[in-house]
Amino acid sequence: MQTTASVATTNASRYLQQLCKHFGHKIETRFDESSGTCLFPTGTVGLAAHDDRLVITVTADDEEALARWREVIWSHLVRFAFREDLVAPDWTAAG
Repeated sequence: MQTTASVATTNASRYLQQLCKHFGHKIETRFDESSGTCLFPTGTVGLAAHDDRLVITVTADDEEALARWREVIWSHLVRFAFREDLVAPDWTAAG
């Protein structure tokens, strides 16, 4: 199962790196300025930074894990982007 969201921000690269560094203390992450991957036990989160948005892709085996990692990523992103008024994304199922 996979779902994707796009979050409007001009700070996408900064947030991508911040998220990956944060989660990297507990799980395996890989990232550079424009893309990142967080390998959670029951799912994977891919991040792609663009000039005007951060694209988040969550992949998991079941709906429960998918929902959990969507919420974890979003809650951390909101915390890191406290200076911005981010709009909650509309998650789109792949396929």
